[in-house]
Amino acid sequence: MDTWQRRTLIYVVGLVGVMLAYAVAYDYLMATVENSPQPFTRSLRVVVETFTTTGYGSDAPWSTTVLRLFIVVMDLTGVVLIFMALPVLVFPLFEEAMATTTPTSLERDITDHVVICEFTPRGETLVTELESWDVDYVIVEPDSDRADDLYEDGYHVIHADPQSVDGLERAHLTDARALVADASDQVNTSIVLTAREVDEHVRTVSVVKEPDRARYHDLAGADAVLSPRQLLGESLASKVTTGVSTTLGDSIEVGEDFDIAELPIHRGSDLVGTTLADSGIREETGVNVIGAWFRGQFVSPPSPDAELDGSTVLLASGTARQLESLKSMTLSSVRGFRRGETVIVGYGEVGQTIADELQTARVPHTVLDRQETDGIDVVGDATEPADLRAAGVEDARTVILALSEDTDTEFATLVIRDLNPEVEIIARAEETENVTKMYRAGADYVLSLATVSGRMLASTILEDEDVISMDQQVEIIRTDAGELAGTTLGEADVRSRTGCTVLALERNGTVLTDLGPDVRIQYGDSIVIAGTDAGVTRFKQLY
Repeated sequence: MDTWQRRTLIYVVGLVGVMLAYAVAYDYLMATVENSPQPFTRSLRVVVETFTTTGYGSDAPWSTTVLRLFIVVMDLTGVVLIFMALPVLVFPLFEEAMATTTPTSLERDITDHVVICEFTPRGETLVTELESWDVDYVIVEPDSDRADDLYEDGYHVIHADPQSVDGLERAHLTDARALVADASDQVNTSIVLTAREVDEHVRTVSVVKEPDRARYHDLAGADAVLSPRQLLGESLASKVTTGVSTTLGDSIEVGEDFDIAELPIHRGSDLVGTTLADSGIREETGVNVIGAWFRGQFVSPPSPDAELDGSTVLLASGTARQLESLKSMTLSSVRGFRRGETVIVGYGEVGQTIADELQTARVPHTVLDRQETDGIDVVGDATEPADLRAAGVEDARTVILALSEDTDTEFATLVIRDLNPEVEIIARAEETENVTKMYRAGADYVLSLATVSGRMLASTILEDEDVISMDQQVEIIRTDAGELAGTTLGEADVRSRTGCTVLALERNGTVLTDLGPDVRIQYGDSIVIAGTDAGVTRFKQLY
């Protein structure tokens, strides 16, 4: 019995009881006070008429004060009970009639879809990736209110328990290409075990928050166990190691002698303060700047008049030699390698990964954390200026914030920027929605855990697709020519129609990078494009 039915039953039983009590009292008073005995059914009729405000008939008026006062009390009781019926019965009935009803099973037959068990911030990125590749999905959400909210927002969701066989069967798991378990570590292992009970062959991907528990996800039968925080740490560390190492660092290989890389401009670089047109990047290095991040906003292609500063991150394509030349331009003209040049704030899983990466790259660094343990150089609070000074923030070249709480990261960014206006601040964000605030606080580069882990999941699931850039803030994908075959690049006008940039064409094993508007796309060609999630989605929809 649901809440509304229970309330209705209680109200009706109570109403009948009150009316019978008043009928007994009224019948007694009529016989003893008014000296006018009558059948009990007549007394009950008078009470019903009073409660329903339909009148009193033959019994009115009464000759005694006692009966008149009794009728007044009975009138008030009836009115109160009528008004009580509105919030108890009528309003919930209207709310139930107007409320969104989330399906409890798939309403349409789909196959080769992805079953996402519970919805987290990384699930939003995953759904965006799946939609960009035209892959169906269904979210299995056990919380009814959360399921209703997702359903109203346009997500494909059912209200069911992902830890039950019935719930996964209602998501058509046997016809799915993969299942993603994205709840707590314990719940995820339960979901994987349930999935194995429904279908032994379905691919299961489990997200683990504590790396030391990954073994138990494997034992439960997960085909892939992902630890997004480790990847986030590697990505944040690469913003330092790419800039100071003797090699180019991580780049995206498109052809045998053609790469794509993100290169942050350091605050001491000679490029700071120049426009893209006046920087001489193209003339001196030969690279093609296909996009740039300006304080968290990706622009592709960037305007020639765009001013470069210490928060700009260039997305460039070219040969390894050309990109090395650009890297030297993005570095500070005076760069000493002393201990404390890079300060890592926070030594959780992400911070430890960053420290390991910097240690491997032989980049000197200092670690600040609240807990005293191995690997910690300074014990202190990331939001206290004195503790940040003790860690060497005032003299640091780069500070990497690896804190788990976004509010702490935002506050620490403000404090660090006040202590050292020239320092480069690289920050981790737990939630994507807080990225903009961190840039506003003064961060130079922000990467969210939700974005990294969502793309990590997509890359694991879409094994047949070439999702090249998983941990970058811009997607670079390789796809078939599709409807573009037979047209020239000028006729296709990909850049203005989608916001994406065509980087290269692959034809018969050869990568073509010298692309002009007259280059014609042929059948069988593969196209390498770069763009934001929205741009890539538009490209897929159009072409």
